[in-house]
Amino acid sequence: MNTSSCIGASTMKPCCKMLIGYRISSILGVSHVNSSSYVRNNLLKSHSKLVDGGGCYSNVQCNQEVGFGRRDFCVSDLSWGQGRVLGKSSYCVDKGSGRRRGVLVIPWAASDVREHSTSIESHVNEKGFEKIYIQGGLNVKPLVIERIETSSETEVLKEEDDKVEVNGTGVDLGILKDLNQNVAAEREASEIEKEAWKLLRDSVVSYCGNPVGTVAANDPADKQPLNYDQVFIRDFVPSALAFLLNGEEEIVKNFLLHTLQLQSWEKTVDCYSPGQGLMPASFKVRTVPLEGSDGAFEEVLDPDFGESAIGRVAPVDSGLWWVILLRAYGKITSDYALQERVDVQTGMRLILNLCLSDGFDMFPSLLVTDGPCMIDRRMGIHGHPLEIQALFYAALRCAHEMLIVNDGTKNLVAAINNRLSALSFHVREYYWVDMKKINEIYRYKTEEYSPDAINKFNIYPDQIPSWLVDWIPGEGGYLIGNLEPGHMDFRFFTLGNLWAIVSSLGTPKQNKGILNLIEAKWDDLVAHMPLKICHPALEYEEWRIITGSDPKNTPWSYHNGGSWPTLLWHFTLVCVKMGRAELAQKAVVLAEQRLSADKWPEYYDTRSGRFIGKQARLNQTWTIAGFLASKMLLENPEKASLLFWEEDYELLETCVCALRKTGRKKCSRFAAQSQIHV
Repeated sequence: MNTSSCIGASTMKPCCKMLIGYRISSILGVSHVNSSSYVRNNLLKSHSKLVDGGGCYSNVQCNQEVGFGRRDFCVSDLSWGQGRVLGKSSYCVDKGSGRRRGVLVIPWAASDVREHSTSIESHVNEKGFEKIYIQGGLNVKPLVIERIETSSETEVLKEEDDKVEVNGTGVDLGILKDLNQNVAAEREASEIEKEAWKLLRDSVVSYCGNPVGTVAANDPADKQPLNYDQVFIRDFVPSALAFLLNGEEEIVKNFLLHTLQLQSWEKTVDCYSPGQGLMPASFKVRTVPLEGSDGAFEEVLDPDFGESAIGRVAPVDSGLWWVILLRAYGKITSDYALQERVDVQTGMRLILNLCLSDGFDMFPSLLVTDGPCMIDRRMGIHGHPLEIQALFYAALRCAHEMLIVNDGTKNLVAAINNRLSALSFHVREYYWVDMKKINEIYRYKTEEYSPDAINKFNIYPDQIPSWLVDWIPGEGGYLIGNLEPGHMDFRFFTLGNLWAIVSSLGTPKQNKGILNLIEAKWDDLVAHMPLKICHPALEYEEWRIITGSDPKNTPWSYHNGGSWPTLLWHFTLVCVKMGRAELAQKAVVLAEQRLSADKWPEYYDTRSGRFIGKQARLNQTWTIAGFLASKMLLENPEKASLLFWEEDYELLETCVCALRKTGRKKCSRFAAQSQIHV
């Protein structure tokens, strides 16, 4: 029997085999083959046939050298090493009822990251982070890796880890978990919740017999689903939370691992490839005939990196959401082994390298084009939109917790810490507006040239819109939608402000001010359906110029001031963190009165959110999942507390300027010291 060597203390027991192929690319010294069928056919011809039921090759050995900062471990499940799609797609072939089954995934050595990463780690001497040695080069059969069962010794350690000490007394977390489940079971689910769960389960997509995600919308009356029949990384997050909070973790784990296999493809737009580490916006499971076989077919994962999207915009937020969901999975399930896997660590590093790469921009905020996030159409958010900065900050905090520290990652960890410090200062100081700040901007001098300039970005006071002066309350404030040289976008963008609270990107005082503003402007931001994606809407000439007369983004519709029920779970998480659960409950009651009757629409139109969106899909999955997640977060605030962050004073006390050897001693952070510790 073939086995694989692994550094660790646990005993290995052969349980089942998993087929892992290798990637043919220029990285390994072989020219890239575009045709997936060519590669598959040659693999099938040159190697042994798939074993019925097992789908494994034999007589292959591999040596694995793993070095970790936390502890050594053995990996199992879907793939070892980063799974990759072959040629155009990863696939499985069924044989049983005339079909062959097996999962062909491609390992990608994490040590290759050093050669292809950005300047952050280019000078690191990586001695042994994660390396896979294939004996015999490319003239061997695909790797067969035995799945490793947990030994009795490991089980004992796990039982000890499940016990914590509270006031000197050992408490078994397993018992508490059972008690929580019993309490939850006592409450009978309402008819609306039962309907929502049925619709959510009906939207589940399977790949090779395993659940891997949920479609964006599952409206049987929709004759032109466009890409709504695909699994979106962004859209799946509320579905994942609903499943995790309900104790169903398999689909989330499968989703995380399969989307990781799709990372950094050779997809192009007009002969141009996106940066390595980019995660797709969505993917679809397709069934296609298997070439060279009579009657056999294969399932393939077909990702979309933006080359098929409206506007051909690559998704910036997909990778950020993936990192955030990875942390949430570990926090809720306590399955931290998943985030410690070599392939997962490598995928996370690729995402971070892509976002932290050096460029021409001097801001610590992330520079993006229009439409790379939830607002995926032209809405004038190009530059440094708040939504991306808040998600970026949250993803960096996730990576700060999950990234294994060793010789190969220490520079990346330092870069993360530096960026967290600089980004928090930048957003807190320059994005925040309240009546006091608006009055300061009103009196700004322009064309200032010096390191001590007050108006650092040359903002013109005339940019203050007339609606803002009468709209902003005296006891609240918010983070503006965008900041660029000579331009401030004063619109209120809900998702960015909510995630600034969730991740503690804003100060405690600012977080409180944002929630005060939402409460004071309830009729504008919530009204008949929570919550407005932005306020106010672009109208008249401004709408024509900025959106290009977009017929879907007409004023108070879709992304231009429309109401999105999926924002409910973000709002609920914020309210639980801030001790204002009654506000979230009020919003949930509003949504519950209409969502089921309106058939769970994607969004609502009009200033008060009274009409179903004119082009809104029905049975929109993240509307359904957002409602369910909100209900469960309110019922389980202890689980909600696992999903947000408190202020990290140790991180904030570290000034990024002190780490640079420029000789400059002045630092603008001291001007905002009161903003950091309030």
